[in-house]
Amino acid sequence: MVDFNNTLTDVEDAFAATDFASALSERYLAYALSTITSRSLPDVRDGLKPVHRRLLFAMRQLKLDPDQSFKKSARVVGDVIGKYHPHGDSAIYDAMVRLAQDFAMRYPLVDGQGNFGNIDGDNAAAMRYTEARLTQVSRLLLAGIDENAVDFRQTYDGESEEPVLLPAGFPNLLANGAQGIAVGMATSIPPHNVIELVDAAKHLIKHPGASVETMMNFVKGPDFPTGGVLVEAEASILSAYQTGKGSFRLRANYVVEREKNGIWRLIVTEIPYQIQKSRLIEKLADALQQKKLPMLSDIRDESAEDVRILLEPKSRRLSPEIVMESLFQVTDLEVRIPLNLNVLDTDNKPNVLSLKQALQQWLDHRKNVLLRRTQFRLDAIARRLEVVAGYLVVFLNLDEVIEIIREDEHPRDALMSRFSLTEFQANTVLDMRLRSLRRLEEEGLKSEQGALKQEQDELHNLQSNEEYQWQKISGELSDLKSDFAKSDARKTKISVAPQIDFDPKEMLVEREPLTIICSEKGWIRAMKGHLDLASEYKFKEGDGPKFILHAETTDKLLILNDRGRFYTIGCDALPKGRGFGEPLNLIIDMAAENTPVALLKADTEQLLLVSSKGYGLRVQTSNVIAQTKNGKQILNLNQDEKAQICLPVNADMVASVGKNRKLLIFPVSEIPEINKGKGVILQRFKEGDLADLTLFDSKSGLNWQTNGDRTRHLTDYTMWVGKRGSAGKLPPNGFPRPARFT
Repeated sequence: MVDFNNTLTDVEDAFAATDFASALSERYLAYALSTITSRSLPDVRDGLKPVHRRLLFAMRQLKLDPDQSFKKSARVVGDVIGKYHPHGDSAIYDAMVRLAQDFAMRYPLVDGQGNFGNIDGDNAAAMRYTEARLTQVSRLLLAGIDENAVDFRQTYDGESEEPVLLPAGFPNLLANGAQGIAVGMATSIPPHNVIELVDAAKHLIKHPGASVETMMNFVKGPDFPTGGVLVEAEASILSAYQTGKGSFRLRANYVVEREKNGIWRLIVTEIPYQIQKSRLIEKLADALQQKKLPMLSDIRDESAEDVRILLEPKSRRLSPEIVMESLFQVTDLEVRIPLNLNVLDTDNKPNVLSLKQALQQWLDHRKNVLLRRTQFRLDAIARRLEVVAGYLVVFLNLDEVIEIIREDEHPRDALMSRFSLTEFQANTVLDMRLRSLRRLEEEGLKSEQGALKQEQDELHNLQSNEEYQWQKISGELSDLKSDFAKSDARKTKISVAPQIDFDPKEMLVEREPLTIICSEKGWIRAMKGHLDLASEYKFKEGDGPKFILHAETTDKLLILNDRGRFYTIGCDALPKGRGFGEPLNLIIDMAAENTPVALLKADTEQLLLVSSKGYGLRVQTSNVIAQTKNGKQILNLNQDEKAQICLPVNADMVASVGKNRKLLIFPVSEIPEINKGKGVILQRFKEGDLADLTLFDSKSGLNWQTNGDRTRHLTDYTMWVGKRGSAGKLPPNGFPRPARFT
């Protein structure tokens, strides 16, 4: 009897001895590898996943060649499920549909008849309604499969065989691209132009050591079935092809339709790869409704067979290029297409390859296919030569052969003995039909024998000569190129994205003259038109004018407070001239204890900033423009120091005067240009601080206003010229008290 207690103890001991974590890891790894190799990643040699390979092979078995009639897609899917791929019918049909879509595949592998979906994102009709057959490209992929070009393996049920690979007389991996997600890895390969790939492959055959950079002379970049414009930098494309990882900027293609009276509109003719047109338009319409596209007034889809998306600008004053640049920034009219050349290499292992490696491994596969097809043909020639030799024996000894066949009990053995035939030859003679004897001609047999031997010698030479092998492959590539040369122009343009610095909101502002008024207490307003600056304007009781200047609605207004901080306001955003305006503190985030010391337009290249202690610096105007209401700190100050002067740098000399009435003149060039900081000492003061500072042209001379509001002009200022940081000298007689220039 069986001792169940002891048996149970043994099982428990076995389980206890097994490390659960390692067992789980081992099984998960097996699952992951199975998913990677048998489902998700394409093979570098034929560029296909197992489901696609099985689809094409099943269609060939059904004799669905390009010159044959279509068959129902359901028939194809049924055969694939029943014989090769035991998975769901929807997954197989979806894979088949994609192979037939000319907007998804650069070179479709299935010729579909019926509704196979469209670029709008509509699904294909059910498989019972559609029909399919192979394309010429598929024929190239399958060419030679009956000539022992590739290995076969048993199907999942062991009833038949399926190819491990296809012969792949077409660079399918790079030409059509591939996408897939495996366990812990993924692949994403954009499509390319086959003519460019062929040229690169031929160059690689001649120059095996060629670099990826050299190969880019042929392969300029991806070529998508939906066209578009590739605007990725050449250096970035090169890096992606060298490493097998990167991305490409792809934009929609558009044209500008112009009409009379300066009216124009944009027509999008090509959209980026893998973008559904209906979804794109839906997103554009939503963004327009939410006022996220301020430059557009309307969007319409006028597409028929070709893509035609109409974009109406809000203003004819806008530039079409700027409108499109704004759309590229915030919509799917510009996308990034990833490159992750992660495929199964020739060792059936996942590997990230460069462009050169991918092409080289495909060429190596083609060489292996060539050698296997050569050996297959040699074997066929050997068999035929053996048959022809037997036929010659029959022809020369026809009567004797007939007599042996009629009278001998074992004719095969008798023929082998009498004429030194092989068993195969004897069986061939015996299997001949009598009517075939009429076609036996000595000259014809000898001619066939000679031609076969000549072909045999050529094939033996091909087998032993590697250079001849590569010449043969190069010739096949030339034939492939000639087949596509007339109909396969590059669809995706290659260009450079324009560098345009713009603010969409600013572009929509109508240009109108303004007079900007800011009071002593910080109330600001903008009045229409360029009014007389000397006019008297109304202010609140106890308040008065501080800054008055002319500007336009398209200008940016710069405000410098006493702590060296800049703020930026668009002139179109200023309160209108009714009433007294609004406090600056409501428009910008400036503390109440801070006061503005300068208000000017951002229309010069440089600004000169000076503190009350006589320190100063030059700064680029573009650098002080603040993007937020909080402003931008430029001039660093001590606690007892304040920002005092901000002037556009429009002259070459500086005149500085202190409260001690010392005047110093020096070139502007002695003041360094920096982005931010304390600056350098412009004038030293033993007592007091800076009183005033101005800029003037060395050729015109220095001007100042006297206390009587008269203007004095000094042309000979040599005695006050000194080095920056000097103390200066007393000004000429008549210089105002307190010291100032205006």
